[in-house]
Amino acid sequence: MGTGTLTIDLDAIAANWQSLNSLSADTVETGAVVKADGYGLGAARVARALAKAGARSFFVAIPEEGAAIREALGRDAEIYVFGGHMAGDTDMIHDLDLVPLLNSIDQLTRHFESLPGAPFGIQLDTGMNRLGLEPAEWEAVATLALSQSPRLLMSHLASADDTESPQNDAQLRRFHEMTDGTDRPRSLSATGGTLLGPDYHFDLTRPGIGLYGGLPFAEARPVAHVSLPVIQTREVAAGESVGYNATWTASEPRIIATVAAGYADGLLRALSGKAMLYCEGTPCPIVGRVSMDLITVDITGLPEVPPALDILCSEQGVDTLAEAAGTIGYEILTSLGARYQRKAIGGFA
Repeated sequence: MGTGTLTIDLDAIAANWQSLNSLSADTVETGAVVKADGYGLGAARVARALAKAGARSFFVAIPEEGAAIREALGRDAEIYVFGGHMAGDTDMIHDLDLVPLLNSIDQLTRHFESLPGAPFGIQLDTGMNRLGLEPAEWEAVATLALSQSPRLLMSHLASADDTESPQNDAQLRRFHEMTDGTDRPRSLSATGGTLLGPDYHFDLTRPGIGLYGGLPFAEARPVAHVSLPVIQTREVAAGESVGYNATWTASEPRIIATVAAGYADGLLRALSGKAMLYCEGTPCPIVGRVSMDLITVDITGLPEVPPALDILCSEQGVDTLAEAAGTIGYEILTSLGARYQRKAIGGFA
């Protein structure tokens, strides 16, 4: 096998959803964010595992992503589209029975004119300044919009991963100001907001990264495991360098393994000289530069040459690897490339 193996634990995804679901009251629905192809792990298989666990509402970024979820789950699932109703989306929204989360007065106008009576939700800007109607805009259209019975009123927290951020309370207050008395289902929290406690839960939470084993849900079970085959090993003498631009030089004789993966597979060049690969719990440092298809690893401490080394595993999860690259676990997961042999275990595997 000349490519790495990405193993996806569907039972872990289901368990993470159940754990997050248990943090809110029985009156609060727990949805699931499955955008970006299920955070890079396969939207259809992820959605089926989450539906089996109990999820009924799913969130995607664009209607095209909603198509994969509808095909996987049939007509019973509620599928919300964060990007709303863009020009050219009308037929897909109608045919797939999607629920666009309308972000602007233009989108409200487009939806009401092109799909009168069709379901929709509304996204409100409570301080992130990214998507949603601002307070003055909402005040101008709220009576009309509410008369059409939106399925959901939602906003998004900008700093929920920082429990001490004053922005959390500020956005919570603004959300109350914009939605109290509307008598419509409300949603403010993704994973981080769910962890902030019941004041942030409202009627529906919509965890994303926590389902896939990432922070800020520190108790999450790991979901993704990546193993990389060893193509070749060599003895490198003291004073010899390894990789592009000779960024690493051996200070003593070392055994170097070359594994089949690189930044074309989502293993970022910024990991060069910073991350580890593992063999049955033993760390083996990356040496030299991560290149497009290959990574060189110091395996001198191993008793024998292994057939493969692990880069996502119990010893090094997505957030540990992300920290080494100076990024976040979201980017690691969603960057995992198409060349891996993908293997699902548990659930509907």
